[in-house]
Amino acid sequence: MAVKVLAQADPDEVRFAELRRRMPGVSQKMLSVTLHNLTRDGLVARRVEPTVPPRVHYRLTELGLSLEVPLAALRTWAEDHMAEINRAVAAGDAQAGPTAE
Repeated sequence: MAVKVLAQADPDEVRFAELRRRMPGVSQKMLSVTLHNLTRDGLVARRVEPTVPPRVHYRLTELGLSLEVPLAALRTWAEDHMAEINRAVAAGDAQAGPTAE
C-alpha cells in the first residue's frame, strides 16, 4: 500500500505525516517499519531536513517505480478472483467451525 501511495504522490516526495493521512487504518509503527524496510530494499529513498523537529520525506526510487506494472497486474488479478477467494475463505471458516474465545 505504501508503494501505491508513493507512486501516486504529487509532488514526488511525501512527508511521513502526509503518507499516514493517505493510509487510514495503518498505525504509525507499522508505517515506520514498512518504510524502513522499503528503504533498506532500495525501493524508497528517504530525505531528512535538519529542522526541529526533523522533516522526513519519502519518494520511490527507480527500482520502486518499476513495481508499478507488476502491482497493477496483481491488483487486477485480485479483483478478478475476489469472489472465488471469498468463497474459499467462507468454506474454510465453515469447516473450521466456531473458534474458542
